[in-house]
Amino acid sequence: MINVQTFGGPTALFEYGDLRLLTDPTFDEPQSYVSPSGTTLTKLAPPKAGPETLGRVDVVLLSHDQHADNLDDSGRALLGRVPLTLTTVSGAERLGGTARGLAPWESTKVGDVTVTGVPARHGPEGCEPLTGEVTGFVLTGEGLPTVYVSGDNAALDAVEQIAARFGPVDTAILFAGAVRTGLFGGALLTLDSEQAAEAARVLGAKQIVLVHHDSWAHFTEGRDALVAAFTTAGLLDRVQLD
Repeated sequence: MINVQTFGGPTALFEYGDLRLLTDPTFDEPQSYVSPSGTTLTKLAPPKAGPETLGRVDVVLLSHDQHADNLDDSGRALLGRVPLTLTTVSGAERLGGTARGLAPWESTKVGDVTVTGVPARHGPEGCEPLTGEVTGFVLTGEGLPTVYVSGDNAALDAVEQIAARFGPVDTAILFAGAVRTGLFGGALLTLDSEQAAEAARVLGAKQIVLVHHDSWAHFTEGRDALVAAFTTAGLLDRVQLD
């Protein structure tokens, strides 16, 4: 078990080995943004705490930089103060600075920790021209638990590939929320609640931290749907929702 602090949306802080890692930083107050596809994304709630409360952050694990519900204005400012941001290859090119891109299955060492970029798909097959490249992460290290951070992923087949290489995982930080916009006829852009439960089962996760299910108007399933799905799956006792 690792200690994970959540801030709303996809943002979580956790310690792993000697590192303090932050996922997809979103600390803005409620407002609306226009994504590259022209879709308006509206934030409905402030973060649980501001970036000034974080303390030291060694690494940001950024699933993608294109959408404000994963990297907002405050999050972008934070990246300039963090020694390393790991993200997609195209995202690192756009961000510059200390950002480094990881292709799927590519690994890098940060101290004694190995971080591997793993596949993710932000919508139905063929979505990339509109929703862009995204990534998840797996963290491993000698004597350390295996941690999976899904990023914005709607593909259970990607989860199955990750489980085949790294499973069972000790901790799964799963981005849920059943995201739907006007794109692709309202198709899912992230896992819905039942799919998140299935992902946790496939991974064999002992600890399940659910993020990316609140604070934004385009998240169509929240806490109640997640509790119901993980109860049905017999996994609720492993879940952290707050």
